[in-house]
Amino acid sequence: MRHRSLAVAAAIAVLPLTAVSLGVSSAQAATPHAAPRVALPNTVNPAVAHSEKKGDVPAEQQISVAVSLKLRNAAELDRFLTAVTTPGAPEFGKYLTPQQFSDRFAPTQQAVDQVKAYLAAQGLTVGDVSANRQVVNAHGTAAQISQAFATHESSYLDRQSSRAFFANDAAASIPAELASVVEGVSGLDNHAVRKGRIAAPNAATATPSGMTPAQYQGAYNLNRTGADGTGTTVALWEFDGYKASDLTTYDAQYGLTGPAVSTVPVDGADYDSSPGQGEGEVELDSEIVRGAAPKATQLLYEAPNSDQGEIDMANKIVADNKVSVISISWGTCEPDTTASSMTAVDNAFKQAAAQGISVFSASGDDGSRDCTRSASGSGVTSVDFPASSPHQTGVGGTNLKVSGTNTYSSESAWSTAGGGVSTVFAKPSWQTGTGIGGTMRTVPDVASNADPQSGFAIYSGGAWAVYGGTSAAAPLWAGYAAQFNQKAKAAGQPALGEASPRLYAVANSSSYGSAFHDVTTGANQDFSTKAGYDQVTGWGSPVADALTTALLGGTTPPPTGGCTAAQLIGNGGFETGTAAPWNTSSGVVDNSSSEPAHSGSWKAWLDGYGSAHTDTLSQTVSVPAGCASATLTLALHIDTAETGSTAYDTLTLKAGSTTLKTWSNADAAAGYVQQTLDLSSFAGKTVTLTFTGTEDGSNQTSFVIDDVALNVK
Repeated sequence: MRHRSLAVAAAIAVLPLTAVSLGVSSAQAATPHAAPRVALPNTVNPAVAHSEKKGDVPAEQQISVAVSLKLRNAAELDRFLTAVTTPGAPEFGKYLTPQQFSDRFAPTQQAVDQVKAYLAAQGLTVGDVSANRQVVNAHGTAAQISQAFATHESSYLDRQSSRAFFANDAAASIPAELASVVEGVSGLDNHAVRKGRIAAPNAATATPSGMTPAQYQGAYNLNRTGADGTGTTVALWEFDGYKASDLTTYDAQYGLTGPAVSTVPVDGADYDSSPGQGEGEVELDSEIVRGAAPKATQLLYEAPNSDQGEIDMANKIVADNKVSVISISWGTCEPDTTASSMTAVDNAFKQAAAQGISVFSASGDDGSRDCTRSASGSGVTSVDFPASSPHQTGVGGTNLKVSGTNTYSSESAWSTAGGGVSTVFAKPSWQTGTGIGGTMRTVPDVASNADPQSGFAIYSGGAWAVYGGTSAAAPLWAGYAAQFNQKAKAAGQPALGEASPRLYAVANSSSYGSAFHDVTTGANQDFSTKAGYDQVTGWGSPVADALTTALLGGTTPPPTGGCTAAQLIGNGGFETGTAAPWNTSSGVVDNSSSEPAHSGSWKAWLDGYGSAHTDTLSQTVSVPAGCASATLTLALHIDTAETGSTAYDTLTLKAGSTTLKTWSNADAAAGYVQQTLDLSSFAGKTVTLTFTGTEDGSNQTSFVIDDVALNVK
């Protein structure tokens, strides 16, 4: 056996809206496909059913598409997202880097190359691939697009909004050999337009009126957390631009100082030289975050207002990994876009959750009839996306009354605050204690001031106005999250990460009454407030200092009571190719052929250097108190150049400070030997299992561990 060198490294959607000719053009040159094809579900915009078909899209018209690829290891990702937000779990707060996420869950480079090759073979020009490999962008003529996706592009008129748009008439399809890697395709229509969730301002004035930073900081106890956002960064998710002079005027008026806002263009979008009608939305978002967390750095991402633009922005933010919070004040009602496009964005939100990034989205300003101002109309009960995504926190709206001393007086629901039941996303496992049945996700999760009658003083377009809308509520919560992350870092605790699971845990605990303002008066069109959770204000608005205390309350003890049979070790076979959730010394997780794995390709290889050396491998687990047995099993191969029965090199396994077993070179065997240890005495405890391999100065001994499991029942 050749020993290892210490030098070995550790193994570790459409372009912006386009005017469409309504005249009938020559037929698109789609041809039959001989190879088997698979339909991509949810790729037809629902607006097609409500709109008038006017003819064919000209065959030569350019169309851009975003092909979304499937994430890998979906079940393991779901398990990890639960564990990383569960205090007391071994992986709590152990967020991934973008590279670690890509290694474990992103589409492979082979899948990307396969999709690129197919698109190019259809005559399309392949453009950017997102840095996280989730999206392949391409463009071509309508005829080429029709050929590639076996569909037909037609011109439509949406009479509800008096808009011309193009769309595919039927579901797109792809060759069967791509079905295992392609999630969907966006950009086959240009109907969906994201709207700012902002209530129309009152007449502009030369001097400010409306709620000030001091008032909402005082009402929600944001001024009592001892934090101002220092050292944190917030992303603003935008489809328009801003004037820096407006932001500096706002800051000067209220004595706010902090890092200057920076623009991050997406797909070449940069509106700042000439902001459009959404300027007020963008400046509202920035000014509210500034008021709530003055010292937080703001990165303002600007993207084309399209399916492709939204998908590309989501993936760029998470791949950049420069922020710990995202604030979203733009959205569409679910029936106005394709479920395929929403899933592509939600996949990016899954990566955000894995990396410890919180996302807060406005729930909409049309109550439980979010499609009121769109083709689907007010007769449809609907919710807003992205607020309906299960991997972000939807923020509803209230009417807040503040006392003369800038303290909380009372709060009621805003009558047009968005809320209801998603028709796209299933109820996530963390959405408990709501008292609402059904299998689908309900919205919102939390709320804060949004009614324009209790609106905010905002400086935009060179003048002051009073703005409302859930567009103001989302950045306020984003500002709170920035404050929390500052406090968490100072306390040696992880960032908030995916907020909803942790907020629901507090809401379902004895801390609810002190950490939230429970809003119990008011309603939207279909839902009324009630004690606890409701579909207008969620769990209510924040009591920032008490909520921070509850969230920083430390790890929770392991579950008590009954026992659900389970396997508690994460990545026990090391087949992700990375250590997490294990903590290891350098080079331990390995797939070289020098020491084969017990199963699969990867294992943990401790020592084997033939010189004085120590390796470690550890993972923290919580053993439920109600479990009668806890059995640790592993496959261990000991390979040594030592001779005789003297223990020169050792492997020790501890649970906390308790030594469970020690092996040595004297236990060497030709192959793997199954090891079984009883951990039942640790029921009701959280312990760290640590393997420590120690070599002396000569003759290597390799301790190779694989297929570790801790089964409780």
